[in-house]
Amino acid sequence: MASTQASVKPGELSKLLPPLEPGDRLSRPEFERRYEAMPHLKKAELIEGEVYMPSPVRWDQHAKQHADLIWWLVSYRVHTPGVLVGDNGSLRLDMENEPQADAAMIIEPTRGGQVKLEDGYVAGAPEWVGEISASSASIDLHKKFRVYQRSLVREYLVWRVLDEKIDWFIQRDGNFEPLSLSPAGYFQSEVLPGLWLDPLAMTRGDVSKVLQVLQQGLATPEHAEFIAKLA
Repeated sequence: MASTQASVKPGELSKLLPPLEPGDRLSRPEFERRYEAMPHLKKAELIEGEVYMPSPVRWDQHAKQHADLIWWLVSYRVHTPGVLVGDNGSLRLDMENEPQADAAMIIEPTRGGQVKLEDGYVAGAPEWVGEISASSASIDLHKKFRVYQRSLVREYLVWRVLDEKIDWFIQRDGNFEPLSLSPAGYFQSEVLPGLWLDPLAMTRGDVSKVLQVLQQGLATPEHAEFIAKLA
C-alpha cells in the first residue's frame, strides 16, 4: 500500500481510501490517512478509537467564544517567550486518540515542555487544553475528559456555553481535580504562572475585564520567575 500511495498524486489519494464517517473504528495511522485525503473536511477527531465529526459551528454557541479564548491565550503568549498556542490542532495522544482541541498551549520542547513535535503534529499531552462545549459537552466532560486525564494533560478547561460556566481542572496524581478560584474569584494556573482568568467576565464577553485580570497575573513575581526558567 505504501508503494501505491507514493506514486499517487495528492489529489487522487481520496479515490483510493474510504471517506471518514462518524462512528468509524480506526487506528490513529488509518485515521490520519483518511483525514489527509479529505482536504475539504474541517474537523474530525479520534476518541477511544472512534471517529467523531462535529456539526457545523454556530456563531452564538462556539465561534465568538472560541475567538475570545484564543485571544486570551495569545495575549499570554505575547508576554511569555517559550510557550506556543494552537488553534484546532490535532494531538497525537496514543494509538486510539487524536483529538483536535479547540485550543492548546504547550511549553516548547526545547525549553522543558512535555510534548514532542513530529511530522508537524504535537505528540503527547499538552500542558494546557481548552474546549468550547455546547453540543459537544457530553463528549468534552466524559470521553475527552478521561482521555486527557489518562494522557496527563496538566490543565484542562471546558467552557460550557449553554450553562454560562467555565470549568478548569488540574492534574494531580493521575486525576483531574477542579482548580479552586482565588479569593477574588479568578482562576490562576499553577502550570503556566500568570495565566489568570475571570470566568464570569469571559462568559459574559467582557474582554476588557478579562485582559485586566490577565495583566494582573502577568505582573506577578511568579510569572517573572517562569520566564526566567523558560529562558
